[in-house]
Amino acid sequence: MKQLTSISYSDDDHFHDECGVFGIYGHPDAAAHTALGLHALQHRGQESAGIVAYDGGQFYSHRALGLVGDNFNSSAVMERLAGNVSIGHVRYSTSGDTVLRNVQPLFGDFKFGGLAVAHNGNLTNAYEVRKSLVDRGCLFQSTSDTETIIHLIARSAYGRVVDRLTDALGQIEGAYSLVAITQKKLIGARDPYGVRPLILGKLAGSYVLSSETCAFDIIGADFIRDVEPGEILVIDEKGLRSIKPFVERSSRFCIFEYIYFARPDSLVEGRNVYDARKNIGAELARESHVDADIVVPVPDSGVPSALGYAGEAGIPFELGIIRNHYVGRTFIEPSDHIRHLGVRLKHNANVGRLKGKRVVLVDDSIVRGTTSMKIVEMVRSAGAKEVHMRISSPPTTDPCFYGIDTPKKEELLAGRFNVENMAKHIKVDSLAFISLDGLYRAVGLNKRENKAPQFCDACFTGDYPISLSDKQKFTSPTLFTLLDEEA
Repeated sequence: MKQLTSISYSDDDHFHDECGVFGIYGHPDAAAHTALGLHALQHRGQESAGIVAYDGGQFYSHRALGLVGDNFNSSAVMERLAGNVSIGHVRYSTSGDTVLRNVQPLFGDFKFGGLAVAHNGNLTNAYEVRKSLVDRGCLFQSTSDTETIIHLIARSAYGRVVDRLTDALGQIEGAYSLVAITQKKLIGARDPYGVRPLILGKLAGSYVLSSETCAFDIIGADFIRDVEPGEILVIDEKGLRSIKPFVERSSRFCIFEYIYFARPDSLVEGRNVYDARKNIGAELARESHVDADIVVPVPDSGVPSALGYAGEAGIPFELGIIRNHYVGRTFIEPSDHIRHLGVRLKHNANVGRLKGKRVVLVDDSIVRGTTSMKIVEMVRSAGAKEVHMRISSPPTTDPCFYGIDTPKKEELLAGRFNVENMAKHIKVDSLAFISLDGLYRAVGLNKRENKAPQFCDACFTGDYPISLSDKQKFTSPTLFTLLDEEA
């Protein structure tokens, strides 16, 4: 057998989160702190980044395709973003093309003045709302679902900007955490089900909003609390005000934040993400132990769960796969010939740790199965005697419509095969996923209550908590293909 020792970045087969948001009010270096916060949130979106700031007389904006560090790395850029209030956004597109006009924050001039909005999530009735707005004469500049919020604010009959925003949010469905700024305010809002995260903090006398607490750590801000589901926070010179205008719902926070999306050093919904992932690995070991010589994570997302698995199973943890961290989305695509030769682009087998061993591979999920197949082949080619795969999420059987970039159901491996046939497909000696109840136990709950699940786990169950009004209009779950065609 020809030895295969690497996997191309283009074969990446994980889910991708859609974006991260950050906002700060009352700090003289607001934009600089926003850039640092976005740098900490870079894992939530690598396609584009943007910042809008306000200095008391004018709004300033810089938006660009690419990474935060590539676009906010010069004094010339940062000096133009003057002001003591600022919001920012990092994006992985789930709604609209990857083009500059879709890069957030989006800005509009209204009767009441300027307003910029940055949104994390996905609206499930945006096509329907957008079509209605276009029929009434609205002109859209992007294909992002976020722009529907801008137009709804503009057309609202209410006077105050907070009332206009509340009116607009009352007309949309889906998952959203958003930040916005006007001439006088920083506003944060979260959908009534709390699907996407939003955190409140404080830096000296300045309030800060972020998708995750890791962004607070980089600027030295203190964590205060999670923004509650359905809550709107208004921050201005008078301080902080909380509004809860919507019908209260049971929280359905995205459980995949604990499995993969959030950074391990973040605290979300009162839980440390790293601890949650180690607990998931330990639960996985209790549910599906197998005799083996070493436990090997698929880096980097599989590392905490693999540590938990190894500790619970009493099997040595080894870095049997080494990741090249210097491969990104803009890396030149190799030809098929070069790819098949096994150029070491993203992952490389640590032969000295794998040869002759019975290996437990721990990864966070299996999506299409393409990466899993190549990982297994690579480990076997390095001389592993047995390869057992353990997955720290239940089988992913259904797509996400709430802001996670996932394939259609028929493209998901678990949507087509049972676990036994999945194991045969990726060519492992055994395959096991954590159970849904086990996942709930790992994050501190006894089990999933079927009548009132405490998380959004629709990608494992098909139980969608929020109406999917636009579902029949999607050709893929989270891309507004129809809107792009119309544009």
